[in-house]
Amino acid sequence: MRRSLLEILACPDCRAPVELAGVESEDDAGVVAGNLKCTKCSREFPIIDGIPHMLPAGSGDD
Repeated sequence: MRRSLLEILACPDCRAPVELAGVESEDDAGVVAGNLKCTKCSREFPIIDGIPHMLPAGSGDD
């Protein structure tokens, strides 16, 4: 995930901005593994293989 995407990503539950909460691995293209965290509701979303997994609460994947 390119760090520049942080400017346009928002929490699917409360629509607040998200920030990087932790980076486990990174390459030239961006963050490969880590976590995003909502700045309002504090919900966390994993970044897996460079893809942020940001499903709304109750979607069966939380």
